[in-house]
Amino acid sequence: MLALAISSNDTARLKLTEADEPQPLTNEALVAVRATSLNRGELRLLAIRRNGWIPGQDIVGVVERAAVDGSGPAVGTPVVALVDEGGWAERVAVPTDRLAVLPEAVGFVSAATLPVAGTTALRTLRHGDDLAGQKILITGASGAVGRFQIQIAREQGASVTAIAAACHADDLRSLGAGRVVESIELAEGPFSLITESVGGPSLAHAIERVSPGGTIVMFGSSSGELTPIGFRQFVPGHEGARLQTFAYYTSGSAIGADIAALLALVSAGRLETRVALTVPWTDMGEALDALRQRSFSGKAVLTIPG
Repeated sequence: MLALAISSNDTARLKLTEADEPQPLTNEALVAVRATSLNRGELRLLAIRRNGWIPGQDIVGVVERAAVDGSGPAVGTPVVALVDEGGWAERVAVPTDRLAVLPEAVGFVSAATLPVAGTTALRTLRHGDDLAGQKILITGASGAVGRFQIQIAREQGASVTAIAAACHADDLRSLGAGRVVESIELAEGPFSLITESVGGPSLAHAIERVSPGGTIVMFGSSSGELTPIGFRQFVPGHEGARLQTFAYYTSGSAIGADIAALLALVSAGRLETRVALTVPWTDMGEALDALRQRSFSGKAVLTIPG
């Protein structure tokens, strides 16, 4: 089969090449991939992984071979999945608890935006427990995760303040943000839940705005800066507040069930996906450049011919 694999000899560090066919375990379905989207974390992996390694986490495709143990959908079923690697290929083996059946009302390209960004949004917000009536703060709100967080928090009855550039304000308000400010220093707390993906000074300001007993969920550091943290930042006024780190791959099982829940929201028109760029996977270099330059808001999706 063909796959996009790491190649240190290529300017993009990727090369379309022949790769070994996946060998599914008994609880894995073999999926023929039709679309995949890019995540910022994959940029870092491209720089550090060995030659021949196949990236790719967000998967939409069709079951080509059902799991031997009888779990999961039948051959021919369209599915959406989250895998740890290997998704930038014509076929990939997927544990059946990490995939969901694609509803007829949702297209392949739209669905490809959901697995990493959508489950990250859903699971970071769960650290706030029941969000109804809560004030929450979302940094980096114009990114794919932030846009999903705003919508899911709105669905759950939270009051959302979003941090984003002024050019995104109307868009984020339309998604459910009650207030959009350009800088976290302008955010009026306290907030019972803060989702923090910027790091550096942003995290320090988040600590100043978390309510007593509240939670700051750290799931990224787009600034690349460190944050000095000490006890005195929490007292007085933020006693019992918690810093919670988050990575989707250590966030628990039932990823397939969460993807199914997200797909149901999309199908019902209650969750908007944003596809900013759609290109054939042979044009991966174009999509990677756009991602590095942050030249779009939403997701870049690659299509793979069947």
